[in-house]
Order: sequence, then structure tokens, then C-alpha cells
Amino acid sequence: MTKVKESPAKKIVANKRADKETKEQESPDAKKADTVEDKSKTQKQAGLRGWYVIHTYTGYEDQVAESLRQRIESLGMEEKIFNVIVPQEKQIEIKNGKRKIVEKKIFPGYVMVDMIVTDDSWYVVRNTPNVTGFIGLGVRPTPMSPQEVERIKKRMGVEEPKYKIELKVNDLVKINDGPLKGFEAKITEIDEDKGKIKVLMNMFGRETPVTLDFLQVKKI
Repeated sequence: MTKVKESPAKKIVANKRADKETKEQESPDAKKADTVEDKSKTQKQAGLRGWYVIHTYTGYEDQVAESLRQRIESLGMEEKIFNVIVPQEKQIEIKNGKRKIVEKKIFPGYVMVDMIVTDDSWYVVRNTPNVTGFIGLGVRPTPMSPQEVERIKKRMGVEEPKYKIELKVNDLVKINDGPLKGFEAKITEIDEDKGKIKVLMNMFGRETPVTLDFLQVKKI
């Protein structure tokens, strides 16, 4: 008898039927593994917890932090976004000859967020009004190092700011606050504990000693 050759079309149909039967016989575990693998390929975020930094428009840091806290509560993200802070520290400021302690932002234009970064938590933070983006590479935020977080928290926890005097004896300075504003002088003594300096300035043709707060002068 003459053997009838199978047509190419019939071969394709037969192969497809065999592939289908093979897939139907696969174990549930194998199917589950394929599903997990496919899902991981579509996720953009790694799901890691850490402190992340978001960039905001300068002057909107507190507003962004408050808006984000409200979004976390309303969208039920408490299990993925844990804390939002605007880093601030106390600084000594001189105005009208009087020293006062004020709170100033450590990093203007930035807000810190303690969170697990997933696609949905990233979306909640990124789409908060006045947030311009995360600090990181591409769409994946980069977490801060534990050492950096600890350093910033330490700065935030200081109750009494220390004097930081970057001046030395014989430096020439210009007075920038108080009744002697605009005069030039030379430093003769420095009291780091009190944040005071003594200077000699020329008044009416004579060298006159004056005691000033170190914040009242600027090095020339």
C-alpha cells in the first residue's frame, strides 16, 4: 500500500494539541512558580524597608509631610509607610543684637520617609502634591545608610546648639549686626564657651576694644 504523507497543516495542529495536553498535565506548583515569576517581572520595586528621601518644592516640606500622613491613613498604607519626618535642628541666630534659638530645616526641599517600597506604596508617596520625586536611580529609590539616618537623628535631638566659631585671633572681620554694623575690626580674644569675641576697631581715630557675639561678625 502507498503511505499517505501527512500535510504540514495537520502536523501543526497535532503539535499544538500535544503542547496543550503537556501544559494541562503540569503540576500546580509549576504553574504557581510561573505565575510568581511573571509577576516579579512586572514589579518595578524591590519591596525593601528603609529610610528614603523624597524631593519637594522648597518651602512645601511641612505641607508635603502632612499631606502624605493623611494619604497613608485614608489609603490604608500604615503597614507599608511607617513614618514621615522633616529633618530640623536648633540653631543660634542673632537679630537686632539679641541671640535666640530657632529651628531650621537641615535639608531644605527634602523629606524623609520610613517605608517598604512596593509599587503601590511608591505610587502613594510619589503622587503626593508638591513631591517631585525620590532620590535614587531611575524609578527605584535608594535607601539611606543606617549611619546617615543616625547622624541626622542625632542632630535633630540636640536641645542646646553648640557654638561653632570658625574664627581665630588677628582675623579681620566686618560687623553685620547691631549699632556698629558696617564697621571693620580685628579679633583680639575668643571665648568659645560663651560664643563671644573681643575686637579692636578704629573709632574717632583711636583703637577701641568691643565685645561682640561671634554671630555678629563675618570674616573678611
